[in-house]
Amino acid sequence: MRKEFPFEKLEVWQDARQLVRVVYQCAESFPSSERYGMTSQLTRATVSVANNLAEGSGRSSLKDQAHYSSQSYASLMETACDLILATDLGFTSAEVTDPILNQAYDLSVRIHNLRESQLRRAAQA
Repeated sequence: MRKEFPFEKLEVWQDARQLVRVVYQCAESFPSSERYGMTSQLTRATVSVANNLAEGSGRSSLKDQAHYSSQSYASLMETACDLILATDLGFTSAEVTDPILNQAYDLSVRIHNLRESQLRRAAQA
């Protein structure tokens, strides 16, 4: 059995990990001409959501943790925008992206709440 890193126990990171999976599945249907364009941009933004949550969990100060939560939130907004644009451009359909966007929205609320909690606790320390 493999040892777990602390960030792997965070539910918000687990949700971000799941989002990465579904976004990659969605991006598989994009035109090959978009391999270095929209496909790359979308998948990098999505991975950044999880990466920033993991990196923030390793920071010792709550203020630093909140910074990385904020970065994660921003990457999630980029992911949502890219999904909407990919739908507009006909690379995928709303039937595919709407559930992913709903999942991203729910994750955005959780990341926002995490950041607010980190800032609140930092102010009390």
